[in-house]
Amino acid sequence: MAINLVTKHAKQIATRFVQRSLIAGRLSEQYSWAGAKTVVVYTPQTVPLGEYQRTGTNRYGTPTEMQDIVQEMTLTQDKGFALTIDKGNNKDQNGIKSAGRMLALQIDERCVPTLDAYVFSRLAQLAGFVVGNPTALTKSTVCDRISEGTVKLDDSEVPQDNRTLFVSASTYKMLRLSEEFIGVDKLAAKSLTKGQVGEYDGMPVIKVPKGRWPANVNFMIVYKNSATAPVKINETKLHQDPPGISGNLLEGRMYYDCFVLGAKCDGVYVEINTGSGAGTVLAKPTIAAATGEITVPSGATCKYTTDGTDPRYSKTAQIGTSAGTGVGTVVKAYCYKDGSYPSEVAEATLTA
Repeated sequence: MAINLVTKHAKQIATRFVQRSLIAGRLSEQYSWAGAKTVVVYTPQTVPLGEYQRTGTNRYGTPTEMQDIVQEMTLTQDKGFALTIDKGNNKDQNGIKSAGRMLALQIDERCVPTLDAYVFSRLAQLAGFVVGNPTALTKSTVCDRISEGTVKLDDSEVPQDNRTLFVSASTYKMLRLSEEFIGVDKLAAKSLTKGQVGEYDGMPVIKVPKGRWPANVNFMIVYKNSATAPVKINETKLHQDPPGISGNLLEGRMYYDCFVLGAKCDGVYVEINTGSGAGTVLAKPTIAAATGEITVPSGATCKYTTDGTDPRYSKTAQIGTSAGTGVGTVVKAYCYKDGSYPSEVAEATLTA
């Protein structure tokens, strides 16, 4: 005769490991999308100094009307979710799916990682400096490579404070072995923020898990006021016994995006691993000064401007490979392609 063993179901539920947002609070919050989908930012253009003339009517120089560079930032990410917890199913499972706990679980396991992953991806694509390096990082080279990034920021006069060093888990593994890295044990007296695993060159170090990190990025240095990640709508709802459902309906919506500010783009530096089988940073396009024709890598799309503005962020940027003609016209162009990181900006002054 068979022996029927008892099966017992635990009252506890097993959930994934979760952690809070690693980017929240580390980007600018100066801009508001209240009442609008698009925010327009104007950057007034100053003029260089010239020699003062002690005679004549324009002794300070010829007056020039101050111009503006216009950048439009339009929200594109509008995500939602809906979950039901049937009352009968929940009772049969001994009520383990508390609606409040399940809603918190959805936020921790899905909403926060999705938002972080998008923001880090956008930072990598829109950075002022996107640098490819085919040589693998090692514990003996990681500090020098990061320092190359800080030099770029320093030379661009990016403020020393409010910089954050974001690293992948593999980069952190090497960085933590360097003498320059200050680990959390030595920083225990300080108030460490969420996600911080140490400090390097005065910058908090944030280790980002693979699921939230852009492919083939070694590290990124981000100055807080160089980018913004607005979340215009971040709401959740819990409905008890709504029409058509015996139980709970959990709903949520996030309306958000991420932008790098063109005037401050040099405050974002990203290093890409371009070794064999790794990532690709597109080659800079070439501009023919005599014809205005632009040559780009195969399959890439080109954006250009003819007013001297940066085509990565300017409202006046156009898509194409023919910038026209006009002696003295300054053409700036860059290219981008799905699955690759964008090129540097090429510049040429037309001669015809």
